[in-house]
Amino acid sequence: MLKEYNRYLEYIDGELHLEGVSLKALAEEFGTPLYVYSASHIRDRVRAYREAFPDALICYAVKANFNPSIIRVAREEGAGADIVSGGELYASLLAGVEPSRIVYAGVGKTLKELEYAIKSDILMFNVESRMELDVLNHLAESLGKKIRIAIRVNPDVDPKTHPYISTGMKKSKFGVDIKHAKQEYQYAGKLKNLEVVGIHCHIGSQILDVSPYIEAVEKVVDLYHELVRSGFEIRYVDIGGGLGIKYKPDQSNPEPKDLAEAVMPALKGVDAKILLEPGRSIVGNAGLLITRVEFLKDKGHKHFVIVDAGMNDLIRPAMYDAYHHIVPVVKRDTGYIKTDIVGPICETGDFLALDREIQKVERGDYLAVLSAGAYGFAMSSHYNVRPRACEVLVEKQSYKIIRERETYAYIFKGE
Repeated sequence: MLKEYNRYLEYIDGELHLEGVSLKALAEEFGTPLYVYSASHIRDRVRAYREAFPDALICYAVKANFNPSIIRVAREEGAGADIVSGGELYASLLAGVEPSRIVYAGVGKTLKELEYAIKSDILMFNVESRMELDVLNHLAESLGKKIRIAIRVNPDVDPKTHPYISTGMKKSKFGVDIKHAKQEYQYAGKLKNLEVVGIHCHIGSQILDVSPYIEAVEKVVDLYHELVRSGFEIRYVDIGGGLGIKYKPDQSNPEPKDLAEAVMPALKGVDAKILLEPGRSIVGNAGLLITRVEFLKDKGHKHFVIVDAGMNDLIRPAMYDAYHHIVPVVKRDTGYIKTDIVGPICETGDFLALDREIQKVERGDYLAVLSAGAYGFAMSSHYNVRPRACEVLVEKQSYKIIRERETYAYIFKGE
């Protein structure tokens, strides 16, 4: 079952290993909470996209996990970067991603961020509004530059995912209504410091059914042909990311080849480079969060396993009511118990699992929270003044720290 999440994850003599490295040994060496990632899994996932879309540019969505070492592994397999902030641009450049393979989306880009990206000469800006077109044009003029842009269109497609991560419907804050997109392109075409080169669309995240992509891509292709007929030279069609991963044991997820089989027929007549922006499906099941059992509490009607990782480390269960499968790092024949697995944060919503059946554990045991490689550390915080976790990357039976555990002094160094 574990190999359905990550083929490098297995029990050896009852002890959980990732790429041949003992997770118990890592927890004892580096402490907990501890994020551990498989480099080989990341490489496999990028390769799967490149094989499914051999002529496309795969831009890893940095928001999923911004550690430069993670970005670097994806880059070594041929991925560019999809960014949504100046910080993500910095991390991508630090990881060695060429600016010509970076695309920049996001509804609230600041002047400082835009200037940084313009000076870095990234591939293109995925513009989200007419006002952003004006701001970009003015800023480019002041810098003596002409910059490449695509307009993010909203195809009003329901991706059938959590509403908080659905981005392609009419009510979403993202993009411009595809029905009015041609007007925005015509407006952009008149701005002398902008070069209109692409179309961008991204309908959401954790999508487990490829059919919404078909509808979205068909609408984007219709717009592409309309723009080409109007004289625009559209060199890039960016269909976004959002492919889902396995979180629950009984859950299946589409592969990049399934997405390719679904959308490539619609893209057949498009004479432009295709871009994709996968994030979660690259790193999600590459990572685990290792946590230590601190206390057990039995209130008669309710049992609690209290661990040292909380919503400050992994907020997805509290924020999205998300399911993460949790397994013991060391298997024992101790029977099972139904329990809430909760963290140390002073919030009732601080939980990793509710009414979950797990192996009976004792104080000091370790648990592994699966599918934690995406939107885990990236969304962590200092709430309750808790230092953020250490991150370790393993590959072929070796390992290295890629981010040291924070200290109280680190948190307060700017005070």
